[in-house]
Amino acid sequence: MLFCIFNLKAQDPSRFKSQIEEIAQKEYQFDKGKKLVLFTGSSSVRMWKDVQDYFPEYNVINNGFGGSHFSDLIYYYEELIPKYNPDYLFIYEGDNDIASDKKPGKILKEAKLLIDRIQQDLPETKVVLISPKPSVARWHLRKNYQKLNKKLESLANKTNNLEFTDVWSAMLDKNGQVFTDVFLDDNLHMNKKGYDIWGKVIQEHLE
Repeated sequence: MLFCIFNLKAQDPSRFKSQIEEIAQKEYQFDKGKKLVLFTGSSSVRMWKDVQDYFPEYNVINNGFGGSHFSDLIYYYEELIPKYNPDYLFIYEGDNDIASDKKPGKILKEAKLLIDRIQQDLPETKVVLISPKPSVARWHLRKNYQKLNKKLESLANKTNNLEFTDVWSAMLDKNGQVFTDVFLDDNLHMNKKGYDIWGKVIQEHLE
């Protein structure tokens, strides 16, 4: 029942209808001998167009939809996650949630709700939460991002078959400042240098 309540409170999820329809129409030719890795979440996933090239030993699906929050992923859960029955599921949400002034505690509740649903439906799937990343455009919000990342990491530490991957730290220089050369002109979305960092961090969570 709680799941339904959160569905009703999702922030205007109809704005993603065309993106979800586009995802549903994708067709894949996969190697049956390889495990399936599913990525979903907001635009940092959606814009990772060559994600398959980073993990050639796996079959990779990118179900990212730009601008999404945890609440939107809950709303479109059935379309984006369970029917693929992935061996690995990487989730990137929280970036837009913080930028929209949601409190880390509220975001954590939605994350827990989502994880509970996944573990009920896909008990064998290894789930990995990708930390919200730092960016030049949203650096002024870093304290809230750091609070959320600590909460997500704590959730992973006390939840079976759930892991947390820290791209935040990997995108900071030795002085603790965000790299400025890993973004597109908007200083928010990543270029290849940014995705190269992600690829190395995420690889550690794959067998």
